[in-house]
Amino acid sequence: MQFSYFKQISSKIKKIELPGLDAQLLLAPEFRKKSLAFDFDLVKAKKAGVLILFYPDADGQTYFTLILRKSYKGVHSAQVALPGGKIEKQDENLTDTALRETEEEIGVDASAVEVLKALTELYIPPSNFLVKPIVGVVDNTPKFIKEDSEVELIIPVKLDDFLNAKPERGEIVTSYAGRKEVMCFKINGYIVWGATAMILSELREIFRKI
Repeated sequence: MQFSYFKQISSKIKKIELPGLDAQLLLAPEFRKKSLAFDFDLVKAKKAGVLILFYPDADGQTYFTLILRKSYKGVHSAQVALPGGKIEKQDENLTDTALRETEEEIGVDASAVEVLKALTELYIPPSNFLVKPIVGVVDNTPKFIKEDSEVELIIPVKLDDFLNAKPERGEIVTSYAGRKEVMCFKINGYIVWGATAMILSELREIFRKI
């Protein structure tokens, strides 16, 4: 998709009704669906914001950015994710969190990002996080600067490639559920599953409506 066209439809993205949980569940692991039967206390959940950042490449094509997280002792070790993280005292809201964390993790100036829309919040039972996804855009190709302590790799994703990718099954290994077969997107050679895939599933449904 040409970035000029993306900018034309950005007003529709702002106004469109969110597809919500039904769209998220299209890419939810089966064990995640079962967890929805439990009554989680979302008030006590930790809060986080992540950013889906759109930008043009040198040829004027629309891209967004994923990251590969570092390996560490945690439930999201070495997973493909959206830039973002937990809310901190200086953040007025979760949009501020998503912008600040994105600047820290991949070096994109938060003040340069135009926020288009917040997507449906998503609860992640294994880590007890309630995540708010934010859609934003910058008008120029960013000069990415990776935060080496948290980010293993920055993964540019061409929007057309994502929209043309069909959800499929892939095998993953987790620290809390062992080896599982899950619905996922396979993007740039990486398996994108779990919360990130569920967020992107709602994004995909928005583009399908537009």
